[in-house]
Amino acid sequence: MENRTFYNEILTSHNLRPLHKHDVPDANLELEGLNPSCGDHIILKLKVADGVVEDGGFVGSGCAISQASADMMLDLVIGQTETEARRLADIFLRMIKGKVTEEELEDLDEAAALQDVAHMPARVKCAVLGWHTMDEMLKDSLSGDDGGQPVSAETE
Repeated sequence: MENRTFYNEILTSHNLRPLHKHDVPDANLELEGLNPSCGDHIILKLKVADGVVEDGGFVGSGCAISQASADMMLDLVIGQTETEARRLADIFLRMIKGKVTEEELEDLDEAAALQDVAHMPARVKCAVLGWHTMDEMLKDSLSGDDGGQPVSAETE
């Protein structure tokens, strides 16, 4: 029961008082994320310089899980290298599939509270929307394929 309370407190806090739900006017990376099955929608913006995520934010709408998860993600990745941000996304996405170690869970900090979403199939796409969007954005950035145009990353 204590785990459920922790989950609810973190989710509520990040949903009602998100630190990163705002525009980032000087962002140099932008990608739209869409969950067509429920309508969750975000536009993720990152300011990346010299391989480091210096700032980030998102705008959009969706359920509490999608919005809180995106906010928690940005808490973790701002100040990290692009490579580290992708590593954290990989851990989060594997956590949702139930394939993560205890040490990796610790790396996710508050985002680890979403671990139980793995047992709620209808909510999995909500939880991974921001993470999947960021991973796609940074994968393209690291490969040099930014294309200059926002594109849509739909959750699988």
